[in-house]
Amino acid sequence: MRVRDRFGRLRSLVVLGALAGFLSACMGGPDGGPRVGSRNAPPVEPEIAAAPAPGASTATRIGTGTVKLALIVPLTGQGAAIGTALRNAAELAVEDFQKPDLQILVKDDRGSPDGAREAAQAALADGADLVLGPLFAANVQAVAGVVRPAGKPVIAFSTDAAVAARGVYLMSFLPQTEVDRIVDAAVSGGRSSFAALIPESSYGNAVEAQFREAVARKGARLVGIERYPPGNPAAAIGRVAGLIAGPGAGADALFLPDTPEGLTTLAPALTRAGFSPARVKPLGTAVWNDPRVFALPALQGGWFAAADPAGFATFSQRYQARFGAAPPRVATLAYDAVSLSAALTRQYGSQRFADATLTNPAGFAGTDGTFRFRPDGPSERALAVNEIRNGAATIVAPAPRALGPSGT
Repeated sequence: MRVRDRFGRLRSLVVLGALAGFLSACMGGPDGGPRVGSRNAPPVEPEIAAAPAPGASTATRIGTGTVKLALIVPLTGQGAAIGTALRNAAELAVEDFQKPDLQILVKDDRGSPDGAREAAQAALADGADLVLGPLFAANVQAVAGVVRPAGKPVIAFSTDAAVAARGVYLMSFLPQTEVDRIVDAAVSGGRSSFAALIPESSYGNAVEAQFREAVARKGARLVGIERYPPGNPAAAIGRVAGLIAGPGAGADALFLPDTPEGLTTLAPALTRAGFSPARVKPLGTAVWNDPRVFALPALQGGWFAAADPAGFATFSQRYQARFGAAPPRVATLAYDAVSLSAALTRQYGSQRFADATLTNPAGFAGTDGTFRFRPDGPSERALAVNEIRNGAATIVAPAPRALGPSGT
């Protein structure tokens, strides 16, 4: 099986490990994941744009194959612009895959759980074997309540790991994977004692739990964690100073998982408190991937984990040439999901969407690197480690080509 690569040529992509010989399409996804919500706390759902992009497809069925999939996205209501881009990306994937044996039934969930539930019911009535989407966490739960009792799997686009389950897989980039990668890189780079300043938010809760687990798993020392109201880190800055004071006594790495908006308040406060990034390594997640963060003196030399941006850059060029507008960062999720579905259909026949096929631990090769679905639903991805230097981000540890055992 041959598919069009990122630069328009044709090539084969091999699924890793136990699926050696199985050829997949280019995969990708957002670096840092979709985000929306308060200015100072990274949220768990995609940014909502005001209107569909120019040149948007209006197709309600994509492809003419015998294997039916449903793509459930918001085409009206909340998130309509994102949903339209996801549909466009699905259409691009079908074109790139050279007539796969797929027929994609595009269903509008109207940006609501009730709409998602109705769309899922209609998809099953139309014979869908797999559901791609929806976008929002509550809508994923509504769809899963209809689709899973029917024995069909879901590949959804929410970044809220709480909605993942066996048979409900999340294609999106999840912050938990970023935390694991950056802690692993810091320990490999010689850091052994960790502290953290974390905003009081749902995102903060998720990354704190993963941070504690990752530090313990690597055998490092957790000196302490301080929480603060989003946008108001002053009191926590004073408390964390004691955690990082003194060579050998305090932490030699400081985890700061906040948004660019939050960091523009937090980082100057750290500088005023005497924080030295040359002595204590700042660490972050992919929400750091922003020029505003790169300009902050307190974060120079800091590391954050994110996907290599090259895959999205080339996808974006092709999407814009096809649809006349730049895609949102989440558009690759639909492209990836359709490409994977097409590849599995060609290779695995009736077992194409079986749980064992979808959760192969070796994972799949993609535009943004290797990824896999865990049996309990979340995804894991191979991420690069970036260092902030002179107001820019530079990759200092490339994303590995293969994923190690889950949870290591």
